[in-house]
Amino acid sequence: MTRTPPSRNNDRPLNPVQQDRQLTPSAPGVPLVGLSRDAVAERVASGLTNTPSTVSSRSGWSILRDNVLTLFNGIVAGSFALLLVLGQWQDALFGFAAVGNSVIGVVQEYRAKRLLDSLAVLNSPKARVLRDGRVTDIPVADVVMDDILLLRAGDQVSADAHALDSEGLELDESLLTGESDPVEKAAGSEILAGSSVVSGHGRARVTRVGDGSFVSRLTVEAKRFSLVRSEIRIGLNRILRWISWALLPVMLIVVNGQMQALGGWETAISTGSWRTGAVGAVAAVIAMVPLGLVLLTSVAFAVAGVRLSRQQVLVRELAAVEGLARIDMLCLDKTGTLTDGTIAFDDVHTVSERLPAGWKKALGWFGFEPNANATARCLTTAFAEGKELKPISAVPFSSHRKWSAVSFGASSDAVGTWILGAPEFVLGVTETETLARAACLAAEGKRTLVIAFATTPLAVEALGEVALPRGIRPVALLTFREQVRPDARQTLRYFHDQGVQIRIISGDDPQTVAGVAEQVGMGPIEGFNATDLPENLEELGVVLEARTVFGRVTPAQKRQMILALQARGHVVAMTGDGVNDILALKVADIGIAMNSATQATKSVSRLVLLDDRFDRLPSVVAEGRRAIANIERVSMLYLAKTSYAVVLSVVFGALLWGFPFLPRQLSVIDGLTIGIPAFFLALMSNGRRYRPGFLKRSLSFAIPAGIIVATAIASLHVYAEIADDATADSRRTASLITLALIALWILVVASRPLSLRRLLIIGSAYVGVALVFTVPISTSFLGLDTPPLPLLAASAVCVVSGAIAIEMLACVHRRRLAATGRSRHPEQAR
Repeated sequence: MTRTPPSRNNDRPLNPVQQDRQLTPSAPGVPLVGLSRDAVAERVASGLTNTPSTVSSRSGWSILRDNVLTLFNGIVAGSFALLLVLGQWQDALFGFAAVGNSVIGVVQEYRAKRLLDSLAVLNSPKARVLRDGRVTDIPVADVVMDDILLLRAGDQVSADAHALDSEGLELDESLLTGESDPVEKAAGSEILAGSSVVSGHGRARVTRVGDGSFVSRLTVEAKRFSLVRSEIRIGLNRILRWISWALLPVMLIVVNGQMQALGGWETAISTGSWRTGAVGAVAAVIAMVPLGLVLLTSVAFAVAGVRLSRQQVLVRELAAVEGLARIDMLCLDKTGTLTDGTIAFDDVHTVSERLPAGWKKALGWFGFEPNANATARCLTTAFAEGKELKPISAVPFSSHRKWSAVSFGASSDAVGTWILGAPEFVLGVTETETLARAACLAAEGKRTLVIAFATTPLAVEALGEVALPRGIRPVALLTFREQVRPDARQTLRYFHDQGVQIRIISGDDPQTVAGVAEQVGMGPIEGFNATDLPENLEELGVVLEARTVFGRVTPAQKRQMILALQARGHVVAMTGDGVNDILALKVADIGIAMNSATQATKSVSRLVLLDDRFDRLPSVVAEGRRAIANIERVSMLYLAKTSYAVVLSVVFGALLWGFPFLPRQLSVIDGLTIGIPAFFLALMSNGRRYRPGFLKRSLSFAIPAGIIVATAIASLHVYAEIADDATADSRRTASLITLALIALWILVVASRPLSLRRLLIIGSAYVGVALVFTVPISTSFLGLDTPPLPLLAASAVCVVSGAIAIEMLACVHRRRLAATGRSRHPEQAR
C-alpha cells in the first residue's frame, strides 16, 4: 500500500480568482514578487485562506440532550418534583445525586468536544512569505492560495505547495509518513504541510490551504467525536438500561399495592391518604436506582487523573485510566516513542591498514560545516578538530546522491578529497569486503556511512553535475544509532511480565526497526516489510499474531492493523507522535502520545506523557487497576441495594402491602452503609490484575445478596402482620434496623481482605448507624419509633440469618472466582 498524494486544488471548482492566477514559476531572470495586497484580499474574500474548519462533529445541544434528557433522569426528576409538590422535601434528598451525575457527564463530554475542535497540526506559529517583493512573517492561518513560501532549515511547512526553486532543500516528512529519512525536494516537487525543513532552502507556491491540505484530510477522521471504550461505563449503562425498562411495570405494581394497603383507590383518593402512598411508591422507585454508583465511578477516575497529573501524565478522558489497565496488546511507534527522535554517533570501524593523514580532522569538518545534516552533526561529539580547515571546493549532501564531499589544498592538514556518504553509493563494486561489512552493520539496525579518500579532485560532468573523483579508497565505516529512550527497556519488560503483547510499527526500514527492538530487550528478531501485508483484516490479523516488528508501514496500514487486532478480541493501546499515527490512535482502545508529539496527535490521544517519560505507563496501569478493582468492589454494594429494592417492590406490591420504608430513611441508611464507605473504598490502593467480566462478577454476588435482604425484611413483615402488635412507624423502624445491619455485613464482605483502614471505615459505619437510631433529632427526622421487644427479637433473628446467608454466599462466590481464574490461566495455577 502506498500513500496517494492529494489533488492539487482543494477539490473545488475554479473561481475567477483561481482562473486568473499563474501557477508557473517566473521566467528566468524575472524575480518573484509574490502576491500583491489586492490579490491577498481577493483570496481572503473567496475563502482561500489557511484557516481550518472548527465545526465539531457533535453539538453542545446533543451532549446536553444525551446526558440530561434521559428516561432515567426523567423518572428521578418527576419523583423529585412530586415530593416537593406534596411538601415532602425531607424525602427529596436523592435529587441532588441525580443532578451531580448529569453535570459530570455534560462536563466530561463537552471537554472532549473542545479538545477535538481545537485540533491543530502545526507547531510553528508563523510562516515566511513573499508579498509585494518583500519577505514578511505572518500567522499560519493568514497564508492564502498562491502565496510564495520561503523555506529555510528549521521551518515547518504551513500549507501544501509546489517547489519553485531549491538549493539542497530536504524535508523531514516523518510526521506524515513515519519515515525518518529526509526527502530531497527539487523544483516542481510537491511539499506537504506539517513537514519540516532539515537542510537547504527554497521557495514554494501554495496550492492547497486549510481543510484542503493533505494533513487536514488525514485528520478529518480524527475530528469525529468518540468516547473511550470503557467496560465499566458499558456495564453501568447496561444496568441503567435494565432498570429503566423495569421501572415502569414495577412502579405500577408498587403504586397499586400502596393504594390497596390504604383501603383501595377510591378510599385513598377521597381521604387524601394517596399522598402517603405516593411517597412510598417514590421510595421504591428511587431505591431501585444506584444513584451514587455512576457518580462514584467518575470520582474514582477523577482522583486517578489527579494522581497521574502529579506524575506528568495528562488524562484526556477519565475512563482512559481504566483502559490502559485492560489492554493485552501494546502497539508502539519507533520514532519518538522507543527512541527520542535524535541520532547519535556510535563507532568507527576502520577498513584501511594505512589511514591517510588528517582523516579525523576531515570528519570534524563534515560535522561542523554550517549546512551539515543531522547525521553529520553527530560527528562533532567524537571529532572536535577540523572546524578551522579551509576547503578549496565542497559538495553538500544530497538525498539523491547520498554523499557529500570536500577537497583541501596542499597547505591543509587534510590534503586531498574526502567523501562521506552511503557505502553503496560511494564505493565501487570491487570493494566487496567493505560493502559486506557495511551490510552487516546495517542489519544490526545502525545507520552506516563510509568516509573515503581520493588524491584527485572532484570532477564536473557535462550537465554541470559533480561526480565522484577517481581512485577512491575507503578509510573507515561510521555507524550511527537512534537514541533509545533509557526507560524503554524496563517499561517493555514490565508489560511483558503483565502478559501484554508488544508490536512495533514504524515507517522506517524493517531491519532498522528490528535493530531498535533488539536494543530495548526484545531479542534478535526479524522485521516484516509492511508492503507485503495482506489487505484482508482476517489475514492481516493472522500475520500480526505471528510477527512482532513491522517496517515501512503507511498511516492507513497502521489503522488497519489496529482494527485487525481488535477483530481478534484484543484490547489495543497505541503510542505515537506524528500525524501519520493519528488514524491508528483514534481507533485504538487507548491512544498514548508523548508531549513532543504534534498538537493533533495529542488532541486525539487519551493519555499524554507530559515529560516524555515512557516509564510513566506502569503508573497509569496501577491507577487503572485501583479504579477497576475498587469500582467492582463498591458496585456489589450498590447493585445489592438495587436487587433488594426490586424484589421488595414486586413482593410488597403483589401482596398489597405498603412499602416498608420512607425515601428519607433509605437515603440516610444507604449513605451510611453504602455511599460514604464506598467513597473511601473506591480510593484505596488495589493492585489486583484486571479480569474481564466485571458486571457478571458483581451481579453474581449482588443479586443473591439482594434476595437475601429482601427475604429477611419480608419475613419480618410477615411476623409483624401475624403479631399485629406494632404501629406502622414501629414496623418501619424494625425493617430499617434489619436492612441496616444486613447491609453492614455486606459491607464487611465486600471490604475483604480487611486492613486497618478498612476496619476503620466499617467501624465508622456501625457507629453512624447506631447514632441514627439513638439520637433524638435523627429519630424525629426519620419518623422512627421504638419497636416492641418481640418485634425487635424477630428483627435480630432475621439479621443473624441474613448475615449467615451472606457469608455462605461470599464463600461460594470466592470459590467460583478462583475456579474461573484457574481455567483462564492454567499456567499460573500450576
